[in-house]
Amino acid sequence: VQLQASGGGLMQPGGSLRLSCAASGRTSSSYDMGWFRQVPGKEREFVAGIDWGGGNTVYAEPVKGRFTISRDNVNDTVYLQMNNLKSEDTAVYYCAATRQWRYVRFGPRYDHWGQGTLVTVSS
Repeated sequence: VQLQASGGGLMQPGGSLRLSCAASGRTSSSYDMGWFRQVPGKEREFVAGIDWGGGNTVYAEPVKGRFTISRDNVNDTVYLQMNNLKSEDTAVYYCAATRQWRYVRFGPRYDHWGQGTLVTVSS
């Protein structure tokens, strides 16, 4: 499975961005998907996850109520809608695929990673 993340950019605090993760590969829709982010010098952290069918989602506490993960299995794309952005959301965002939903929060359990897209929140 190959993953291509896009949609990052510069946004003012309080603004919104939508990240996309396009997946290719015959079995891509059977994977559970996650978004992670990383700030230089810090560990990568889990942001949100969605199971293969789209019926279950989980979020990290800092983004609950502001971010929404969704997926379109017809077009093999996963989205991360980010609202009410804060400066602390500034990071490189990565999408990733796993077959282990019970470990969706844990990066080492993921099999495939996209290349990352930079989100900068600044006035």
